Amino acid sequence: MLQIINLSIEFNSGSSIIRAVDNVTLNIKKGQAVGVVGESGSGKTVTALAIMQLLPPQANIVSGKINFNNTNLIGLKNRDIRKYRGNSISMIFQEPMTALNPVMRCGKQVAEIIILHQKVNNKEARQQVIELFEKVNLPRPESIYSSYPHQLSGGQKQRVMIAMAIANKPDLLIADEPTTALDVTVQKEIIALLNDLRKEYGMGLIFISHDLGVVSEVADEVAVMYKGRIVESGNLKNVFEQPEHPYTKGLLACRPPVDKRVTRLPEIDDFMGGNFDKLETLSNPNDRLIFHKQIYDKEPLLKVQNIEKKYILSKNIFGKTTDYVPAVDDVSFNVFPGETLGLVGESGCGKTTLGRSILRLIEPDSGLIYFDDFDLLSLNSQSLNKQRKNINIIFQDPYSSLNPRMTIGSAIQEPMKVHKLYGNNKQRKEQVITLLEKVGLISEHYNRYPHEFSGGQRQRIVIARTLALNPKFIICDEAVSALDVSVQAKVLNLLNDLKQEFGFTYIFISHDLSVVRFMSDRIMVMKDGKIVEIGDADEVYNNPQSDYTKKLIASVPA
Repeated sequence: MLQIINLSIEFNSGSSIIRAVDNVTLNIKKGQAVGVVGESGSGKTVTALAIMQLLPPQANIVSGKINFNNTNLIGLKNRDIRKYRGNSISMIFQEPMTALNPVMRCGKQVAEIIILHQKVNNKEARQQVIELFEKVNLPRPESIYSSYPHQLSGGQKQRVMIAMAIANKPDLLIADEPTTALDVTVQKEIIALLNDLRKEYGMGLIFISHDLGVVSEVADEVAVMYKGRIVESGNLKNVFEQPEHPYTKGLLACRPPVDKRVTRLPEIDDFMGGNFDKLETLSNPNDRLIFHKQIYDKEPLLKVQNIEKKYILSKNIFGKTTDYVPAVDDVSFNVFPGETLGLVGESGCGKTTLGRSILRLIEPDSGLIYFDDFDLLSLNSQSLNKQRKNINIIFQDPYSSLNPRMTIGSAIQEPMKVHKLYGNNKQRKEQVITLLEKVGLISEHYNRYPHEFSGGQRQRIVIARTLALNPKFIICDEAVSALDVSVQAKVLNLLNDLKQEFGFTYIFISHDLSVVRFMSDRIMVMKDGKIVEIGDADEVYNNPQSDYTKKLIASVPA
C-alpha cells in the first residue's frame, strides 16, 4: 500500500544544511501496523510529514519516492495531494492542543473534514461526528461536540484528534507520539482504541514513538531510526528479543525495569560507546534496608497535616460557594531527610496542587505544613522567602519555566542574586559554571538562550538553577514525563547522583509508576485529592492493596 524508497530530506538553516532523513526505505501493507521508534531528532516525524506532504518550507526532499497505491506523492500539486490528505491518508499529530483550533468547537473541526471529502450537509456531518465520538469512547458526545479544546482533558483531546483522523475511514493512519505525556491508564485506552479501529477498518498504521514498551502493544513490525537512518527493522518480536544494533539495545535497556530494582539505568551512550561494564547495577536489598533504617529513625524533615485545597466552580448571587472541586482533600504524610517519596496518580488527582501548596505557590485552605520545624503556613512573605532557599521545585515543562530572553547563565545566577549568595557577580558566574558542569553541560553554554538547547538539556538547566541555592528539599513535578526514554534515563541518573552527593530529599511526582518505583524509597498513591495508599516502593508495586493502584500498575507497558 505504501512504499517509501530511498527517501532523503535536508533542512536549510541558512548557515548550514542538515540531513534529517537519510536514505530511508519502509513498506506498509494493508492492515499492517509498523512502529517507528527513536529519540527526538531521529527523523521519525519528518518522515511522516513527508508522506502527508506537510514539510516546512526550509525542508527539501533531495531524493527518493513515496508511493501510495502506485502513485508517487512527492511533487503532487496542492489540489491533488488534498484528495489524499485527511481522506485515504490521515494523521494524529503529537500535541492535540496545538493541532486543534482553540477558537473552534471540537465537533465543528471534525465535521469540517467530513464535509470537505464526503460532500454531505451540516446535519449529516453532525450525526457522523456524534457517532465517531461514541466510537472513540468520548463521554457525553453531544456536549463535547459543542465544547472548545481547552475545556477537555488531554486524553479527551487526543480522542477528538483520533475521531478526526478516522472520519473518512482512511487506508493509512499515521499516529505521531499519540500517547506521549498521557497517564498510563489513558495511554492504555488509546492503544486499545487504535488496535480496535485498525481491525475494524482494515487500515495500515504507522505508530511513531520513542517508547519501545508502547510500540510493543501496537505494532507487528518495527523500524528503529537513529540520526535520520533506519538502523534496524523487522518483526517486532525478533527485534525486541534479539536486537542487533547497539542503539536498539540501548533503547530497550534504558526504560526502568518492572521486574527488578536497579541502582542506575543504562544510558544510550554506554551502548554506543561499547561501555558495557555499567549496564547492570542491581540493587542490594540489604544496603536498601540499612539505608531505610538510617533515614526513618530520624525526625521528619517535612510534616504535612490535614491539608485541603478546593477549587471553586460557582457561587450564588450572595457570594456563597455552590460548587467546588476538592483538589487536595485532608492529606497528611511525612517526608524524612534523605528520602525520595514518590507521588503518583492520574492527571487531575491533585499531585501538582499538593506540591505547590507545600511551597505556598498555591495557598491551601486549611491544614498545617512544618518544614524543618518551621510552620510554613504561618510565615509572612519575608520569612517565607528565606525558607524558599531550602525548599525548591523542578517544574514539568523546562521550556516554559525558563525566560526565553534570558541567557541560561543569567537564569541560574538570578536566584543567587535574590538571596545574596556569594560575594559578587564574578563569584556567582564561577558557581554557575560549576553547576553547569555538575549537570553534564559545559561552560560555553553560559551565554546561550533556552531555544538553543534540546529538551533534555533544558531539563538539566532547570536542575542546575534549582541547585543554585543548595536546597535541602526538592519537589520534582513530572520532571521527566515528556522526555525521550533515553534522555529520561540520563536525567533520572543525574537526580540520584545529586541526591547521593548533596544529601537531597525529594518528592518525586509522576503519573508513570515504573519511573516512580525506580526513584523512590516509598510511594504515595493519590486519587481524587486523597491518598489511597502509601508504603515501601517495592511493596506497593509488587503487592498493591487498593484497586486503583492495581489499575495503575496493570496499565504500565510490559
